[in-house]
Amino acid sequence: MSILAHESNEELPAWSLPAAAGESIRLPEAWTEPVTREWAWGGTAGKGVRVCVLDSGIEHGHPLVGRVDRSVAIVREDGGIVVREDDAEGDLCGHGTACAGIIRMLAPECELVSVRVLGAGYTGSAKVMLRGLEWAIDQGFDVVNMSLSTTKRDYVDRLHELADMAYFKRTMLVASAHNMPVESFPWRFASVISVGSHEESDPFTFYSNPRPPVEFFARGLEIDVAWLGGGTLRSTGNSFATPHISGICALILGKHPELTPYQLKSVLHLTASNVRDE
Repeated sequence: MSILAHESNEELPAWSLPAAAGESIRLPEAWTEPVTREWAWGGTAGKGVRVCVLDSGIEHGHPLVGRVDRSVAIVREDGGIVVREDDAEGDLCGHGTACAGIIRMLAPECELVSVRVLGAGYTGSAKVMLRGLEWAIDQGFDVVNMSLSTTKRDYVDRLHELADMAYFKRTMLVASAHNMPVESFPWRFASVISVGSHEESDPFTFYSNPRPPVEFFARGLEIDVAWLGGGTLRSTGNSFATPHISGICALILGKHPELTPYQLKSVLHLTASNVRDE
């Protein structure tokens, strides 16, 4: 039972609001009209926002990534799947570094944390991904970038539970749609921000999709992304559109940390390139 319900009326279910309790949940500031990009993230660089890159790791010292506040790895050992603290291996295939570099470009003052769930050659498992996501949710990150998915339906129920758990704990999952027309998860869940790619070059051009399950389209074609060895690689895919949206989320939360995931999605929609007033 919720504290509010318990204090007012033992008969109320936990999801009810007692009489005269509206003042106790008043929002810290009024919603503005209209919601513009200047209101949403003008003058911010993502300071104080904690972003987790759930991927193949992040190369330490890459000039396009900068500071990585923490690196952990989710690995299989004889006793099962464990969290290896203070992972020193970095990125095993380049993919996570690419995503981190895009986020850093858009939100240069955000905190970046690497959670490695993919191995060399993009190898991985749904169980490892689930454990990594559990860890990230427990840490209370503001944004978790998931440029990956699973097609294994045996794990969908648990993944759905975790996505909802993150949503209610104010951790926004930003997940890439599969590059092929196949069923995969978690991007198909309504509690995440799902991202596909478009062909334009401006990193701040993104579109709200009126026909989900993909909710937003962001830059994802022939991008020069950070890669292993301190270099870059020209790449294409929804994987690289996704951190564009994660970076913009970090900017918005840097200016408006009080926003819930529902409100954050609303701000993204209202500031999308096909919705906002020019």
